[in-house]
Amino acid sequence: MSKADLAINGGPKAMPHPASARFATDAREKAAVDALLDEAIRSGNNSGYNGPEEEALGREFAELMGGGYADGVNGGTNAVYVALRALNPEPFSEVIVGAVTDPGGMMPIPVCNCIPAVADVAPDSYNTCAEEIEKLITPLTAAIIVPHIAGEPADMRDIMALANRHGIPVIEDCAQSHYAKLDGKPVGTWGTIGAFSTMFGKHFCTGGQGGMVFTKTEEMYWKIRQAADRGKPFGLPAGSTNCIAAINCNLQEIGAAIGRVQLKKLPSFGEKRRAVAAKLAEGFAEIPSVRIPKLVDGAECVYWFWRLGYNGAGLDCTKDEYCAALAAEGVNVAASYRAALPSTQDWFKNRCAYGTHGFPWTAPEYKGTMNREFALPNAMKVMDECYNLYLNESWTDEDIANVLAAYRKVDAAFRA
Repeated sequence: MSKADLAINGGPKAMPHPASARFATDAREKAAVDALLDEAIRSGNNSGYNGPEEEALGREFAELMGGGYADGVNGGTNAVYVALRALNPEPFSEVIVGAVTDPGGMMPIPVCNCIPAVADVAPDSYNTCAEEIEKLITPLTAAIIVPHIAGEPADMRDIMALANRHGIPVIEDCAQSHYAKLDGKPVGTWGTIGAFSTMFGKHFCTGGQGGMVFTKTEEMYWKIRQAADRGKPFGLPAGSTNCIAAINCNLQEIGAAIGRVQLKKLPSFGEKRRAVAAKLAEGFAEIPSVRIPKLVDGAECVYWFWRLGYNGAGLDCTKDEYCAALAAEGVNVAASYRAALPSTQDWFKNRCAYGTHGFPWTAPEYKGTMNREFALPNAMKVMDECYNLYLNESWTDEDIANVLAAYRKVDAAFRA
């Protein structure tokens, strides 16, 4: 095998056709939506929100999580916003957040007039850890947001021990890790609130966009409902009026109906993705350029994508060249995940949240360091060493064999 044989250089692809699509939606979702539309046509009343479908979805989601309360919202970013707004941190306090996350997992912090304090990740991980979070705790710390990235659970045991010692509430951002578990306990149930995205690409969806906000206590649930719907007096005595200023983050009934069907499939999606990864791992064991990073002990990953390490020893290529060659063979990989470092982006560096003067960082009420920079050596190292392989629960044995053939071809072609 030579470099000339690679598809990127004009050779034939190792994968004769793309790997299988998810086919996560079927006639059951269609029937659920049709039933709502049929009722709208029959009754003359459009399908709305805060109705029986959303109520049922919240109840069923909470049951899957082991008990508690859940509210549907209209996006994963708004799930984090609602969670933070429900905690009601004082303006110009600090919220610690893991460095690797979707921008929407960090932007709600300044939107709530608080200051993001960016915690580095654990070594060889996209997830933050107690050791890095502890470095940022000050009297200004009002909350901690812990993203569970790529389907991998963060080590919530140590994080919660730290948070409980300091009396700091914790939001788990589970947008990429639906029904991942640690010690048999779903992520989102360890902290004060769990925030989930249910957009179309996630493990289960509520249509094009959506989210869920979960908590274990009724008191916090009512605060979540208030924060999600313009401060309406949910849970308050009769005659109460809107109690806080907030925005409309409601999930539609149509999205909830889709979500109820999808939710029933969620446990099997994780099981099937783990089975696909296990078969790939058997093949990767014989391909020296692939390094499989270790999960934290007790973690059950759901593989929204698979973070893999690049071992370039003996190869005549960079990680980017290696991934480009794999992509040309038909493997769905991304060499870089730097888009998931929001604190390196223009909006953060230029303090662009409100107006043109850097508010809330520049507010005189903020007693921290306005132009503080956050050293992220672990995050930068993992970005240099790892890349993302995208898989799904519908991959067949043929798909797995084709992907492994592509890896073997690329490994052999670049091996000196």
